Amino acid sequence: MGTTDNLRFYGGADAYLAACPSRQILDVLANKWTMLVMGALSGGPMRFGELRRRLDGITQKMLTQTLRALERDGLVTRTVYPTIPPKVEYAATGLGESVTTLMHAIRVWSEENINAVLDARDVYDARAAQEVQPVTA
Repeated sequence: MGTTDNLRFYGGADAYLAACPSRQILDVLANKWTMLVMGALSGGPMRFGELRRRLDGITQKMLTQTLRALERDGLVTRTVYPTIPPKVEYAATGLGESVTTLMHAIRVWSEENINAVLDARDVYDARAAQEVQPVTA
C-alpha cells in the first residue's frame, strides 16, 4: 500500500470540501515557483543550472524542493544521463503539459494587469491610511 492510498478520492472531487485531496494539488499549482518552473519547461527539457538562471531570484534549495514536488506529483520527469559529470535534465510530463496552458494564461494575465493591481493597492492603502470618521446618525 502506497503512502497516498488513504488520499484516493473515489467520488466526485470537490475542492470546496476540506477533506478533498484535490486541495493538495491546488496548493502545488498556486505556488509561484511551480508556475515559473512549469513555464520554463514548456519550451523543452532543461538542466538544473539552466532553470536556475532562467528563474531569477530562486534559491538552489527552493528550486530543488520545487522540482522534487513536481516530480512526485507526476508533472515533471528527471532524467540522469550516464556521463562524467552526470547530466540531469528536467522535462514536463504529459500531465505537466496539460496544466502549462492554464499556468501560461495566469502568468500572462499577471504581466498584463500588474499596473491595474498596483493602482488598486495604492487606492486601498490611501483609503486605509485615512482616519476613521465616526458615522453620524
